[in-house]
Amino acid sequence: MTLLEELAKMIDHSILHPTMTDDDLMRECEVAKKYNVASVCVKPYAVTQAAEILKGSDVLVGCVIGFPHGNSSTGVKVFEAQMACKEGAVEIDMVINIGKALGGDWEYVEDEIKTIADVCHSNNAIVKVIFETDYITRDEDKIRLCEICTRAGADFVKTSTGYGFVKLPGGGYNYKGATIPDVELMRKYSGPQVKVKCAGGVRTLDDLLSMREAGATRSGATATESILEEAAKRFGK
Repeated sequence: MTLLEELAKMIDHSILHPTMTDDDLMRECEVAKKYNVASVCVKPYAVTQAAEILKGSDVLVGCVIGFPHGNSSTGVKVFEAQMACKEGAVEIDMVINIGKALGGDWEYVEDEIKTIADVCHSNNAIVKVIFETDYITRDEDKIRLCEICTRAGADFVKTSTGYGFVKLPGGGYNYKGATIPDVELMRKYSGPQVKVKCAGGVRTLDDLLSMREAGATRSGATATESILEEAAKRFGK
């Protein structure tokens, strides 16, 4: 596999913005096929359509659940995961219950992650657990989550949704998303069988290469086309 192919297979092409239409879904799935990325990551209602568009390709279908704020009950997250798998998703990106983590109810957090992981695995899907590092900011909490995910059988730990907006002093909202220190921390404190996915703010080839160096093996991206076109120019086909 060439370096360009390896980089393409790092990317989960994100099709998650709330305003995206069915036409947008079709276009972005075609982008994913063109560049032969690892997967698309779509909203729950779009799984069936995405699976149909990508049939016969090597691009997998992933789906978010409890997205973007993780506030659904565990039972609802279970139902979302089951439906997504039934409709063709083979990768599930779940958001933890952020409030429970911030409140220190680690038993709840671990039980929920294990429940979702078990459901996904019983449906031949993998699970990526989103911490939302714009909200979970203390290193000790991130480390605790890495340990929990390792015990619970998660396949990936993931930094962010890309929608973890924080109110700024001027009254506007923004997010940082994935950072190199967070990826390095997650790689260090997760078990060897648990992989790391970065997401949020990975917009350039240099961003992707830096995250790869830090220990990420997957990255969410919306700028897939520009990243991989730049990779083709820099490294060749």
